[in-house]
Amino acid sequence: MSASSARRLAATVLAAGAIVSAAALPAMAYDRDGDRHQRRSSVEISAVQADSPGPENGSNRSLNREWIEITNNHRRAVNLDGWTLRDRDGNRYRFDNVRLAGRATVRIHTGVGRDTHTDLYQDRRHYVWDNHSDTATLRNDHRDEVDTESWGRGRHHHR
Repeated sequence: MSASSARRLAATVLAAGAIVSAAALPAMAYDRDGDRHQRRSSVEISAVQADSPGPENGSNRSLNREWIEITNNHRRAVNLDGWTLRDRDGNRYRFDNVRLAGRATVRIHTGVGRDTHTDLYQDRRHYVWDNHSDTATLRNDHRDEVDTESWGRGRHHHR
């Protein structure tokens, strides 16, 4: 093989490698605000009940009727250890030793209770989520924003 043929072959191999590498990069998308972000995570805030049904009298029963659901839409389980859920005022719930099965949902209640695979409790004595306007932000253990849900004034869409 001549030197020029070897150079052409090497250039072809490098070009093919560059094309394959570019195709392997994560897909990027733009949200409604024009911000660039990676494809949506398989874990999301799937439902919010910020306004506890019935009288808001501060009882544990009323506090536990205020909740947020987190759903894993993927087939594989996700370890939520170290993930956080925050409101706009900075109240934070930290997930400890929680494994969310594939295609499963967990409900995070505000009040006191015993954690199960389907229900977790923040063990708070006061309401967290504002009935009229608030934002719930889910972050992973690297502090990356996974999902956000807002309601009321200044509402913006799911991420």
